[in-house]
Amino acid sequence: MKYQVSQQTAAEVQAACIVVTIDQSGKLSDAAQAIDDASNGFLSQRYEAGDIAGKSGETLLLPGVAGIAAERVLLVGTGKEAPKASAALKILKAIAGATAKRSGSVALSISELTSEELPESWWAEQTAIAYAHATYKFTETKAQPEEAPKQAEAVEWLSTSDSAAIEAALLKGAAIGEGINFAKELGNMPPNICTPTWLAEQAIALTADSSLETLILDQEKLAEMGAGAFYSVAKGSSEPGKIIVMQYKGAENADEAPHMVLGKGITFDTGGISLKPGAKMDEMKYDMCGAASVFGTVKALLALKPKINVLAMVTSAENMPAGHASKPGDVVTSLSGKTIEILNTDAEGRLVLCDALTYGIDNYQPASIVDIATLTGACMAALGSVNSGLFTQDEDMAAQLQTAADYSQDKVWRLPLQEEYQELLDSNFADMANIGGPLAGATTAACFLSRFTEGTPWAHLDIAGTAWDGGAAKGATGRPVSLLVNYLLNK
Repeated sequence: MKYQVSQQTAAEVQAACIVVTIDQSGKLSDAAQAIDDASNGFLSQRYEAGDIAGKSGETLLLPGVAGIAAERVLLVGTGKEAPKASAALKILKAIAGATAKRSGSVALSISELTSEELPESWWAEQTAIAYAHATYKFTETKAQPEEAPKQAEAVEWLSTSDSAAIEAALLKGAAIGEGINFAKELGNMPPNICTPTWLAEQAIALTADSSLETLILDQEKLAEMGAGAFYSVAKGSSEPGKIIVMQYKGAENADEAPHMVLGKGITFDTGGISLKPGAKMDEMKYDMCGAASVFGTVKALLALKPKINVLAMVTSAENMPAGHASKPGDVVTSLSGKTIEILNTDAEGRLVLCDALTYGIDNYQPASIVDIATLTGACMAALGSVNSGLFTQDEDMAAQLQTAADYSQDKVWRLPLQEEYQELLDSNFADMANIGGPLAGATTAACFLSRFTEGTPWAHLDIAGTAWDGGAAKGATGRPVSLLVNYLLNK
């Protein structure tokens, strides 16, 4: 889909559909009023007749009218007051849902909705992301794929502002949207296809772009290196585990310290010997959505070409209950040399992540680290599907991630990481246990990871509740790609 900026008016733009707005009091936007004037009150009559009430996100598709060049008019409600960010996203979702799968071009005359809080560039960026969401559909494993739906050829943003800035915002949103959809596609892939080896192949395919270098470390190599925590998880499966290292080098100084993003990529999680209940176990294919978000972030960076260095790592394995799988009570030695008593094999994500943290710090000396993982049911119970859990003791990183979350509306909520929680990981038989008991599970998981960050500025995002939707809407969400991209671009 193409995105462009036009200085034309809503009445004169030639498009398959022109989008204009009306609020809940019946007040038409200036663009809608111009169309209403040209059509002898056709739009205002729709409000008076009760065809549209102007509620936020409400839409009414109308035929073209005399005096305008567009073939159709989409009248969109904006509610009682100037929309805040959450309402704005609802409006854009409605617009994209109503127009993304119509042939021809769509013109949007909605710049009157902008404000100091939500400038026009923000609206343009979020528009492109909304269209990416609206056009995504998983068909890869359908025996007879449905006929591809119609898709708008172009989205034209009508503006009297700086067209270069708005065009850049549209392109940024399109790149983020592409990254989100890539993350969705990886997350939705069935686990018999999406194995650690298959994920490594996706990374290699991305190296067609010369800005990216990729290194694949297999589990036998990692075992030789001393990555016993990672190996304790990977060895239970016939599918070999891997750590995938992708280096994006965009900074003018190639030796500039990279910012590291690390994703948990458990491509299927049975819980191992500590077997999960059977109900909804199919959803454990989504236990690699942290990895998927890293892949999606890399995809967006390759399109945007920012002048930063990024170390993108994925630690990938299956967690299976084989005869040679780890057992509760086993003690393993991590790559850092610290020993870990495995009390629950279903707390495997922190085991694969801790060795990747050590490897990344020792070999690349990153300026900062953000790890992203579907790590704990405790975080899901605490925050549901609205906020990802944010853990860090670095106030600068907390502020940077919160700023990116607020801007992108890829929401996070900061949870505690005080030193007092660390003692819950005490073990009689190793330097630490891999779980901290029944209380504060999300925090003790973050405490465990913090022990492997070696003083590097670090934050942890627990996306267990936000990475996928269940029920009829079942599927990966692509979160937190938008947050991560904005965080990195702000560097």
